[in-house]
Amino acid sequence: MASELIINVEPWETRVALLENGTVVEFHVEREAERGFVGNIYKGKVVRVLPGMQAAFVEIGLQRTAFLYVTDIYDHLPEFEMMLGRTDYDFEAEDEEHPLHYEAPPFRIEDLLHNGQEILVQVSKGPLGTKGARVTSHISLPGRYLVLMPTMNHVGVSRRIKDEKERKRLRDLIEAMRPQGLGFIARTASEGASAIDIQSEMEFLIKLWENIQKKAASIQVPGLVYEDLDITLRAVRDLFTGDVKRLVVDSETAYARIVEFVDAFCHDLRPMVEYYDYPKPIFEAFGIEMELSKCLGKKVWLKSGGYIVIESTEALTAIDVNTGKYVGRRHLEETILKTNLEAVKEIAYQLRLRNIGGIIIIDFIDMENPAHREEVFKALSKAVSKDKCKANILKMSEIGLIQMTRKRNRDSLSRIMSEPCFYCEGEGNLKSRRTIAYDIFRRVKSEAKWANCSEIEIHVHPRVGDLILNHEAHHLEYLEEMLNKTITIVSRPEMHVEQHDIIYKP
Repeated sequence: MASELIINVEPWETRVALLENGTVVEFHVEREAERGFVGNIYKGKVVRVLPGMQAAFVEIGLQRTAFLYVTDIYDHLPEFEMMLGRTDYDFEAEDEEHPLHYEAPPFRIEDLLHNGQEILVQVSKGPLGTKGARVTSHISLPGRYLVLMPTMNHVGVSRRIKDEKERKRLRDLIEAMRPQGLGFIARTASEGASAIDIQSEMEFLIKLWENIQKKAASIQVPGLVYEDLDITLRAVRDLFTGDVKRLVVDSETAYARIVEFVDAFCHDLRPMVEYYDYPKPIFEAFGIEMELSKCLGKKVWLKSGGYIVIESTEALTAIDVNTGKYVGRRHLEETILKTNLEAVKEIAYQLRLRNIGGIIIIDFIDMENPAHREEVFKALSKAVSKDKCKANILKMSEIGLIQMTRKRNRDSLSRIMSEPCFYCEGEGNLKSRRTIAYDIFRRVKSEAKWANCSEIEIHVHPRVGDLILNHEAHHLEYLEEMLNKTITIVSRPEMHVEQHDIIYKP
């Protein structure tokens, strides 16, 4: 399947889109004002141990204390290692970056931690809504080909590598090279990698871990010990696989960084890296901007005329399937089955694109025929199997409900790009003020090059104007310097918060 990786870099945010046959299947965004924490390593302090929950709260320097569950604790004591029985874990069945999920342990958290204790932890799930980050002391350091697990004495191979000979080759290579006591997982990108590439990355990751340990020993608590790569290089590391025929980026600085990274870790992909240097914005040129404008809506139309409705709550996401305008040709049961099967593909696509995680309830149109219910269940299982985020699906009930879970370690697209509507007291959603501001910046940057003007007036709602002038002023100055034009923000209370007018003055 032909894939393309498109990266749009601005001073205020970086956006990454993965395209398959011209369709956006994954979208990631990282904003300067809202950098993520997943993958970061902190030296923290236990502030509260909760025996009733078998968990602890750890102060790591973020806005909220982090949550540490008992099975996410590592200790160097030999008896602790014996209790873990870590050689029995099936690494290959889990996610390659965060592979460790345990059954109920035979030990209690109050025997392992106490208030005031210092501990090295890594963020495995970022803060979501009102919840703090989830952390683990099972550190994992992902490279392009390998994941180093310094607390685990085990070798695993990504479950996405199907060829048994290749799996054995990688396992034997790693076993022969690794120092005793350090665990490694061969990532999907390692398929076909040479022994030299594997060894080079292994040495790099081991050196990185040594540096992390040295820094952790010298800094105060709480403190950041290691910060994961920014989204540009993470995209190269995690998404730029052999299936991607080209990577296109519109920033000269980012292009140079990507080329340097590729030359160091995956030099064979260097010819696929391209610098986009054209007047038309890169996301518009590839048709991505239009796709993104649709992905915040609740209703998604199907080609047949049916539609699905996606509703997110604090605890779960509900998806409802409807026949809509589709009336079929012959029998009602055939109409319902066709609509449900079409909805399956769209649901799998939307879950991946919007990064919807947690508990998901899908209400398919009722089907009386058990064979049809089984057909829809198998179709959904097959559709989500292509997703890199692990999903568990339960059998369809007699009334057409399917319950499933999808791994969640960062905010969904709707949480990032929208905020509760203050017009309707949270009953609906609006674009966030920062998203509106960045839409304006992009439009000004694109249009002002061709406008015969010396001054630009931007009319916006006061809430958006306040954000631009007080929190995004440095980006406004950047646009003024780049365009060599004066930009004035005019607040107009009568305007809707999502509305804006741009006036180019001579």
